[in-house]
Amino acid sequence: MHRLEEIWLGLSAGILILFMVIVGYQTFALGMGPPSNKENIDPEQVDQTAPFDNPGVKKVGENEYEVVMTLQAFGFTPSDIEVPAGAEVTFTMTSKDVVHGFQVAGTNINAMVMPGHIQEITHTFDEPGEYLVLCNEYCGAGHQLMSTTITVK
Repeated sequence: MHRLEEIWLGLSAGILILFMVIVGYQTFALGMGPPSNKENIDPEQVDQTAPFDNPGVKKVGENEYEVVMTLQAFGFTPSDIEVPAGAEVTFTMTSKDVVHGFQVAGTNINAMVMPGHIQEITHTFDEPGEYLVLCNEYCGAGHQLMSTTITVK
């Protein structure tokens, strides 16, 4: 084997190892891995299953909030959300009927919410204001009406 072949082989192996280390660090240390699908729920029993039997905004710690939401045909429950600026907000969501989207305009929040699965997203809203929430997955004839707001004070 020529010297240049050994160099390129070593560089290629090094790049692969570096890539695996970066992806592993992001997945395990930063929690950026894909959903595990272990968080399942019966979509026909959403209203009787905790925490979705009592959707809303709950304070869970100092400057930490949890928003439990259900998405259903052309609506979000709760329909209006209010949190303080600088608070870390965890959205816990599921769908009652079909696949819905959860996108908060002006942020990097964008998720697909599927019936039978629980989706969690955590975000810190640093800037006060009103944030528009849209369904970005076509969910039926009234899809364009499916929106709500998050008010950050």
